[in-house]
Amino acid sequence: MIIVDAANVVGSRPTGWWRDRAGAASRFVDDVRAATRDGRLESPVTVVLEGQARRGAEEGEAHDVTVVHARGEGDDTILAVATRHRGAVVVTADRALSERVRAVAADVRGPRWLLDQLR
Repeated sequence: MIIVDAANVVGSRPTGWWRDRAGAASRFVDDVRAATRDGRLESPVTVVLEGQARRGAEEGEAHDVTVVHARGEGDDTILAVATRHRGAVVVTADRALSERVRAVAADVRGPRWLLDQLR
């Protein structure tokens, strides 16, 4: 399983995402779903959205991609998902989160790794 820290990945590119967080999240989830559908990204994938970005995509599963809305801190939600899916790959550049998920046997990849899969 791949677990995506969407705020961290979307925020890694200066695309103007901060002006429309919901729209940026919607486009990102669409890109992830297209990549899984086309075989460029291994499924299953869980995308964690927090804050205003939650308005960009409904919670639930479609095309082997599950969207989860963080009720509080996104990092806590990502850790909870990683704990339930030992051996998952967590996509983030957040050092503190990386340490937390490695402690529950998750692997960590940076945003560039995922963005390369989406192209």
